[in-house]
Amino acid sequence: MKLPKLRLALLSYCFATLSPAEPAEVPPSTREATEWCDIWIAQADQAGLPRVLLIGDSITRGYYPEVANRLSGKAAVARLATSAFLSDPMFLKEVTLMLDSMSFDVIQFNNGMHGWQHGEDEYRQAFPEFLATIRKHAPHAKLIWANTTPLKESSPAKPSEVRPSDERIAAPNAIAAEFVTAQKIPTDDLNGLMAGHPEYHSDNIHFNDRGIALQADQVAAEIEKLLKP
Repeated sequence: MKLPKLRLALLSYCFATLSPAEPAEVPPSTREATEWCDIWIAQADQAGLPRVLLIGDSITRGYYPEVANRLSGKAAVARLATSAFLSDPMFLKEVTLMLDSMSFDVIQFNNGMHGWQHGEDEYRQAFPEFLATIRKHAPHAKLIWANTTPLKESSPAKPSEVRPSDERIAAPNAIAAEFVTAQKIPTDDLNGLMAGHPEYHSDNIHFNDRGIALQADQVAAEIEKLLKP
């Protein structure tokens, strides 16, 4: 499927200017200091290859180029990386805009490394709508859930603390597992791949070239399974 250059330009513009004002239902206290959204659509003007979309955050953005390289000639790989938390209305708008702009054959999706201002109950309530949005706007796509990666170093966070911890990463991972298992969606266990390996990190959250290469190998392998007839 071809995406005209004008349409691609409009898509980029829409993401850059999605919502300069705070929606009334999302108070500033639940926002991060910097909110961001990044998209990349490779081979947008070409047809003939299956299309793959990676939905996630900066971790996804980190391994995206290597995944695209590993799937070169087999699939055209796009990304939607964002800081928006699952229950933020802007998150579903970003996902919807991306899915309505192009058809995808395989979608790997993740959300869980942001939104420390929000609780696990809120995550549980929002996850079904996330799944339903993908199903509605990409009804023919094959899906993979990618769980959220661990930290290099972690100490338990008190309920009142707004910061990441492995315990707070494990909780949404477990919640997501309930829903994706029920819908028979396979899981790309990136958490298990990185757990216990601080040498793969470049800082407490992100990964170095070695860690990224291992993630890309696994992501590409999981996607290839679904690319096969």
